[in-house]
Amino acid sequence: MPTYEYEHLDEPCERGKIFEVKQSINDSPLIQCPRCKGMVKKIMSCASIKTKKTDGELKDLGFTKLVKRDDGIYENVTRRSGESRYMVRDKPETMPDIKRIIRD
Repeated sequence: MPTYEYEHLDEPCERGKIFEVKQSINDSPLIQCPRCKGMVKKIMSCASIKTKKTDGELKDLGFTKLVKRDDGIYENVTRRSGESRYMVRDKPETMPDIKRIIRD
């Protein structure tokens, strides 16, 4: 059963500001915390993808691979020309330019 993350919109309860819930993929998203009944919203979670592809193959397929180097610092090992080698938290200018990679 998948695990989903939710964030309290008001004051968090003892579960914390962000908490996890195991739900069926067919279940509707929660709107209230099961414990305190406070309002919550479902948030995006990081996914882990395991692959046997090389960094170059991932780059050619349009993927961006970030490797954690320090707290809030990630190395873009699939960077393209004009992109920063390191992505730094709270510095949007270091983010990969997704619009160059993904097209409608």
